[in-house]
Amino acid sequence: HVQLVESGGDSVQAGGSLKLSCAASGYGFCGMGWYRQAPGKEREWVSSKTSGGTTTYADSVKGRFTASKDNFKNTLYLQMNGLETEDTAVYYCAAAIQSRGACEYKYWGQGTQVTVS
Repeated sequence: HVQLVESGGDSVQAGGSLKLSCAASGYGFCGMGWYRQAPGKEREWVSSKTSGGTTTYADSVKGRFTASKDNFKNTLYLQMNGLETEDTAVYYCAAAIQSRGACEYKYWGQGTQVTVS
């Protein structure tokens, strides 16, 4: 049984900061990460943390967003600094498992709205 419960979405001013949280149940994922989807846009990848401990970011957020994980709380975070209006979207936490030889995101949180104005 796997559940991802997100929180932290809010309305903020451009240039501000926000920290999203994703409380995860279950272990053994090959990766966890964040995606986002703006109205009328496709869901896009934001950041991933692999089981090997590496963290990667989309070019659009690199240098502004930082993903981290609290292993004691089994919680994934996304610290977002220097927010821009283009960051407005519903942000989703995701967990990946091995599938057909690849690490694929299978479990998703409910999404949390981030609005930057």
